[in-house]
Amino acid sequence: MNGIEFRNVSKRYGAPGTPLVVQGISFTVPKGTLTTILGPSGCGKTTTLRMIAGLEAPSGGQILIDGQDVTTLGPAERNVSMVFQSYALFPHMSVIENVAYGLSVTGVPPAERVQRARAALQTVGLTGYDDRLPSALSGGQQQRVALARALVLEPSVLLFDEPLSNLDARLRRSMREEIRSLQQRLKLTVAYVTHDQAEALAVSDQIIVMDRGVVAQAGTPQSLYELPNSEFVAGFMGEAMLFPAQAGLDGTVALGPLRFASRHPVAAGPVRVAVRPEAWLLQEAPAEPGQTLAGTVSKSAYLGSVLELTLATELGDIFVVTPQVERGWRPGDAAWLRLQGHGVSVVAAS
Repeated sequence: MNGIEFRNVSKRYGAPGTPLVVQGISFTVPKGTLTTILGPSGCGKTTTLRMIAGLEAPSGGQILIDGQDVTTLGPAERNVSMVFQSYALFPHMSVIENVAYGLSVTGVPPAERVQRARAALQTVGLTGYDDRLPSALSGGQQQRVALARALVLEPSVLLFDEPLSNLDARLRRSMREEIRSLQQRLKLTVAYVTHDQAEALAVSDQIIVMDRGVVAQAGTPQSLYELPNSEFVAGFMGEAMLFPAQAGLDGTVALGPLRFASRHPVAAGPVRVAVRPEAWLLQEAPAEPGQTLAGTVSKSAYLGSVLELTLATELGDIFVVTPQVERGWRPGDAAWLRLQGHGVSVVAAS
């Protein structure tokens, strides 16, 4: 059974005839899996999440949760919990009171409320924090309280709206690992909204990329990263640079002086090649014809484990992320760029 199913769902704000924010999208979130809805600002991803929660009513189509049609049901009639970007904790309530609040609203007896709230806090690693106020907690701890408050209701579906955007980089990484671990251990059905591609790749069973209210592509993280079906998806997943190229009848792609075989069938003619920054290998000397692209380093930034470089080439400026830190490439250095197989995709020219 699918945990969530959208059937040709649309949403517009305002009178009939105003533009659709979400345009007839269909997708499924299998029960017990985590699907990330990913896309740039204004693509409709948060509106889609709010329609799952019942906070927005669709203008057309059908929404099912656990096989039940919930299209016309309000938030309280759906077994769904949502974790917000702002945490939305009550500042005057203790941690245990915040977590138990939803249970008190639904009429759960006090003793059972406390028992279930403590169990939820234990699940997120906050045993012993019962009496603290939110103001006494770090950002990561507040996020865990918000997660415990959602989990204590034992929802069929758990929703996350940009849950890590208020945390620093190290906390984001540890919290996304905790959310993923928790989802897998408890076999939760999760829909997760973010604009961060790395976050989506790290936590998802499935990624749905949205663009201007439609589903541009849906699939596993690996399939979207390695086999994008359009220029938009290729450019959005992994900060790829797009270059015009030409595909031959034998599947060989000509990108400036470079020649390589496409990893999947492509029609002969004009194409676009998406190359991610980590797909380039730098050499101090050219290789055989068709294998390297001459360049000159114009910018260099040392980031510890990698170098970020910009090279001037006949294809234009190319951004490269390389682990070849010991070489210490500097502005003015000549270098030859070689394409590695991973991180290179060929899509039809639009």
